[in-house]
Amino acid sequence: MYQIRTDLALETQEKMQEDKVELKGVRFSEEHVSKNLTISTVVIETENGAKAMEKPKGTYITIEALNMDEEDEDYHREISEQLAKVLKQLISVKKEDVSVLIVGLGNRAVTPDALGPRVVDNLYITRHIINEYGKYAFGKEHVNRVSSIVPGVMAQTGMESMEIVNGIVKETKPDVVIAIDALAARNTKRLNRTIQVTDTGINPGSGVGNHRHGLNEKSIGVPVIAIGVPTVVDAATIVNDTMFNLITAMNQSSELKTLGNTLGELNETEKYELIRELLSPNLNTMFVTPKDIDESVKRLSFTISEGLNIALIDHNIFA
Repeated sequence: MYQIRTDLALETQEKMQEDKVELKGVRFSEEHVSKNLTISTVVIETENGAKAMEKPKGTYITIEALNMDEEDEDYHREISEQLAKVLKQLISVKKEDVSVLIVGLGNRAVTPDALGPRVVDNLYITRHIINEYGKYAFGKEHVNRVSSIVPGVMAQTGMESMEIVNGIVKETKPDVVIAIDALAARNTKRLNRTIQVTDTGINPGSGVGNHRHGLNEKSIGVPVIAIGVPTVVDAATIVNDTMFNLITAMNQSSELKTLGNTLGELNETEKYELIRELLSPNLNTMFVTPKDIDESVKRLSFTISEGLNIALIDHNIFA
């Protein structure tokens, strides 16, 4: 069966609900923070739940904001503050001074994949200052050691991101790693409007089918928090959304209502098979991104880096 790809646990959970699949070992909750801001939590508690969701056990928190991709002078301070709260919820390290390694995954030369490197550009890095002058250089009793790395992609370095990060972790010994990467979505409405934060780590490149070694606690030996924003959808998603709109339009037309009813009776499997036949081999590997992705990535990078700075510098969330 042709599967529409998504990195968002929320979308996988929604798909299970649409198909009326009973999910055991998976909990879901939703909080409406404001009119435009919703926080959803998917907790995969068992191996059976992980198998059904095709995602590792752990907690997946999704911040959705309808106006996240719009221009904002404060770079959506309220979203950044919610991100800081989510990080506090997921990070289990409880120390006064914590060493944090932030990893900006992705390819800086490809705009939809440049989110991770752009976030790192806007971070407040402290480790080198503390090592040189001590934490009292900041005028505070407690300061977290924040360091960062942009490992690039395999085509640039010849190495897996996991290999690079693993070497840095062994040398600098951080208490926790936070990885930022671009994701793929199933729903076009979630492009650049959603932030997923999870304590399960991440597989760099998985959103576009480039399966690399996972960046998680098992592979590098320390807890890994992953932050991701969907910036692309694949061609099948576009076709699926178009088919839904086509059926809706046909049902509203007296001349085409019979045909619309016929297409509407197709189940998900039959729709995917039809999509597979419609897509040529070239379209099967195509990913689509919004035309203003350069500005969107710029704004999103500020929003996420601000959330990290609030969490790690402005407030000691680990104490």
